[in-house]
Parts: sequence; C-alpha cells; structure tokens
Amino acid sequence: MKISRSINFILVILPAFISGFIKANAAAEYFWCSNPRSRCYGKYVKCPDECPSTSSENLKSKVCCVNCDNPHCKPECKQHFSLVSDSNLQINGRFIGHRPAGRTRDFTWIQALGILFNSYTFSLEATKAATWDSEIDHLKFTYNGQDLAIPEGSLSIWYSPEKDVKVERVSSRNNCKEDDRVHKYQVPENDCFVHLEVQFRFFYLSPKVDGVLGRTYRPDFENPAKPGVAMPVLGGEEKYRTPCLLSAACQTCIFSLKGGSDQKPSSVMDYGTLDCTRGASAGYGIVCRK
Repeated sequence: MKISRSINFILVILPAFISGFIKANAAAEYFWCSNPRSRCYGKYVKCPDECPSTSSENLKSKVCCVNCDNPHCKPECKQHFSLVSDSNLQINGRFIGHRPAGRTRDFTWIQALGILFNSYTFSLEATKAATWDSEIDHLKFTYNGQDLAIPEGSLSIWYSPEKDVKVERVSSRNNCKEDDRVHKYQVPENDCFVHLEVQFRFFYLSPKVDGVLGRTYRPDFENPAKPGVAMPVLGGEEKYRTPCLLSAACQTCIFSLKGGSDQKPSSVMDYGTLDCTRGASAGYGIVCRK
C-alpha cells in the first residue's frame, strides 16, 4: 500500500483526537472524557497498573493512552514518538513491544503511524488480533478523525477531498505467524502483535528537520552510534516522546500549522528510500536503512 502527499513524501506500507482531563491519585490516573461527541463522554477511565500515568519520567516506561472514541472506554499502554518533525510535516509512530522470558530487551515494532500536515491529520493502524487470520484486513485508516473505508484488493485507491493525499493498496498482507516462526518472537497465544512494516521516501525537508528518523536528514547530522555494535542504543528518546499518536507536542517537535505556507523550496530533492521493514531489523528495535 502506498500513501502519498503531492510534494512532501511517499510512505509505503508492506503488510480521533483525544479530549478530556486527568485526575491523579497515589496509585493511578483517571482520565475524564469531556468531549460530548465522543463515545465515552462523561466517563472516568482509570489507567491500568502496568502504565498508571499518562506521562512518565522513566524513559523505558509505557504511558497510559486513552481514546475516548473507543467503544469499550478502556485505556491502553502505548508509547508514541516523533519520527519526523518539520515545519509543515509531522509523522509519529506508536510502538509496541514484547519481551519473552530470558531476553533483556523487547522485540519492538511500529503498530500505528500518525501524520499531521497543514491543518489535517491522517492515521494508519494495524489492528490488534489474538490470532492471525490472513483473510481479515488488519488495517484501520482515519482522516481528520473520521474512519476511512478503503476497499481491499490491489490498486484500491482513496483520495482526500483536496486531492493532496492518496492512499493506494499495492500489495497483499504479511503473515505474522510466519514471522514469529522465523524470528522466534515467542508471542503469546492471546496477542499476535500485528504491526506495520514501513518505507519512507521524502522529497522536501528543511535543514532543521527533527525526529527519531528526521534528524538523520539534517546537513549537520553526526551518527552517535558506536561503530561495530550489532544493536546500538542511541538514547534521548524523551526528547521525541509525544502524548498521543496525532500530537506535535514534544521537546524537539517543530511542526506548525502555518509551516506549510512558510516553506517554499526552490527545487525537488529526492532523499531516496528509508527502509524500516523486517529485513532491516527483525524486531530487534526499529532499524531503518537508506
């Protein structure tokens, strides 16, 4: 499946806003859904014990994420990070992980992507499933908070009303069960950790672009990874953490609703393909190759 915006980037995938108030106590936070149009309006939702807070000073801790449009009104433990942040484009990723017995680190995957540009939002999510069924479409799309129904099948295409966003299905689904067998993820019986495998291709980026991946496109970028380390840990993730999937609130985020009109590049720059598929990482963290 291919998602493209007219000039900024192409995103290739190979397989509503949150509104409320937080009430904290000693054990866990409660989130009150205050939007009258949400399904959970007027309800207090308690964060689970494994992620009792909507924010955390512990960089390795998952945070409580509440979607007031969830029909079950239940929170989830998620981590969201800014992948690319430029003046006119923001791409966030929701990360999920699984740590089998005996491992010191999680297997890590991208479960959802949130994209902000101008005053619009687009999200793509791999829906959770206990067991993998190749006959079921595990992709969910939203545009400006509204669910999208994009027919299954190769060459199925959707355009935004302004014709500046195009979503096209170009390939079949991946098989999570086969990935588990090959890479020995040891996923539990009640969750097969459905996730996305992504490739990015950018054409216009400013010299100030930031984000976990975006910073690597800066002219002054120097790779802090130690040479020769099989799986380097770069650190600094707190700078890129966002409170939810469709948010540009982070320490290094530079996205602005007015950024699109301010940035006027004089020529097209093709930065090539950034490949974040399983061939690059096999679950051992998110590894992207240019």
